[in-house]
Amino acid sequence: MLSRRSSLAAAASLLASPVGVLLPQAAWAGGQLEEPLADSVRTALSAAVVGQAPPELEFPSTEARLRYLRWLVACSERLAKRKPDAQVRREFLQTVWYESRRAGLEVSMVLGLIQVESGFRKYAISSVGARGYMQIMPFWMRLLGDGDAGKLFHMQTNLRFGCVILRHYLDREKGDAYMALGRYNGSRGQPQYPNAVFGAQRNWMVEERGAVQVAQG
Repeated sequence: MLSRRSSLAAAASLLASPVGVLLPQAAWAGGQLEEPLADSVRTALSAAVVGQAPPELEFPSTEARLRYLRWLVACSERLAKRKPDAQVRREFLQTVWYESRRAGLEVSMVLGLIQVESGFRKYAISSVGARGYMQIMPFWMRLLGDGDAGKLFHMQTNLRFGCVILRHYLDREKGDAYMALGRYNGSRGQPQYPNAVFGAQRNWMVEERGAVQVAQG
């Protein structure tokens, strides 16, 4: 029988291996609660399961595009240690921008939520089974898809679900971000989670003014 120290060493070795990179990693323990959905929310989430195309950004002006590029460069530099590959980093941030704006959310809040929920780990799984960057509970796939929770590891699907769900909770809480974040985490009314997200949000506050148009799909 292995000692506790030997077991921990073996686990660390596995996680360091190429196979270990693909293993799910633990994340924040909270999760959304199953509840009735508005038709608009159901439609948006169902479309996320079907549509796997990468986001397309359309800018109304050159200045708006330049503002986006400045944001992208600033956030890419801050994210480099967590996502060393520049192309992966760019695609991730572009999708976060797209899905946040599409849902009418502050991009910095969404990035703060991702930092707290998963530490920017694509394959993170919490102790209650929430998955991916924004820690989406598998029941959403049972409600709106084919039940394949593995699809919640797809980047755009996960970010679309997370942003639409957070928008849904903000609407339910009449714009109260503190209460909406608590609902997102399944800890409504408790301060630890929303305060953690607000703290992490400050790491991602870059100028976000200026319109960007997104293709609805």
